[in-house]
Amino acid sequence: MLRLAFAIAVMTTAVAAPAAWAQQQMVDPDFRPTVERPAYAAGAGPVVVIDEAHRNFHRLEGQYAPFAALLRADGYQVRAGTLPFDAGGLEGVEVLVIANAGATSEQPTPPAFTEAEGAALEAWVLEGGRLLLIADHAPFGAAAKDLAARFGVRMGTGYAFALTEGGADLTTNLVYPAKAFGDHPIMAGRDPTERVESVTAFTGQSLEGPEEATVLLHMTGGAREAPDLPTLQALAERLDDAGSPEGAIAELSEPALPAQGLAFEYGRGRVVVLGEAGMLSAQLVRFAPESGQADRRFGMNVAPGNARFGLNVLHWLSGLLP
Repeated sequence: MLRLAFAIAVMTTAVAAPAAWAQQQMVDPDFRPTVERPAYAAGAGPVVVIDEAHRNFHRLEGQYAPFAALLRADGYQVRAGTLPFDAGGLEGVEVLVIANAGATSEQPTPPAFTEAEGAALEAWVLEGGRLLLIADHAPFGAAAKDLAARFGVRMGTGYAFALTEGGADLTTNLVYPAKAFGDHPIMAGRDPTERVESVTAFTGQSLEGPEEATVLLHMTGGAREAPDLPTLQALAERLDDAGSPEGAIAELSEPALPAQGLAFEYGRGRVVVLGEAGMLSAQLVRFAPESGQADRRFGMNVAPGNARFGLNVLHWLSGLLP
């Protein structure tokens, strides 16, 4: 269960022990994003704000520094958002990125956003605002589900996974080939050179959108979702036992919702919702020497199609794509 063990190690340190996490998981220092054909002249593009006002795990100078560097290489102006949405946090913003808000070990997970903030954000999008909402595995789905519901999006709130070939193991890393893509300008790009060829997600949740939404990433066939990390760990252990795994799977998980990426227009605005945040990062995880495990990378540094996907998402949100 090497792939699952790696994913669990990252998730456990990320949510339960942020101090320990800082010594193990970091932005990949070797990642250098390049954009062959920038959409805008340097610093002349739209203002993209990465939210930091809601206990966000992915922040501008932290886990989303690689994403910010990619956008800046494409000409966007990128800054951190530090104010509540109903108290000036949306002023001057052209594209708002919310990534893994509500990081907490509190149970049950409280909403990351107040009702007033949700109402302000919805009104902003209706009037033409552009929103990229990203909520990962638990607890982030639960923290964002009320906000997502305002836009007609349902979140699975757990840990999406797929069984490996033969059904004897499971993985939370989901690879989306071109055949899993929806028919949308985000996947096609401005021309054939910008077509997204593949996207890899690194442990997230599943989604279901409103009728008018286009599914960007169709969830892997047969994918399931465990409600929390202990249940996922218990399921992995049960799969190790001799005998049929069907009973454990049925008992400890439910069918995943149909998507991990959605795009739709909302009033005069546009919304993209993703059920996984690591795909737009570039991370390095170092293991203690005594563990015997080699360092691992995940994000755009090992899945180059993810960078193209991220750029196309911003191109659609900012109006470069129809």
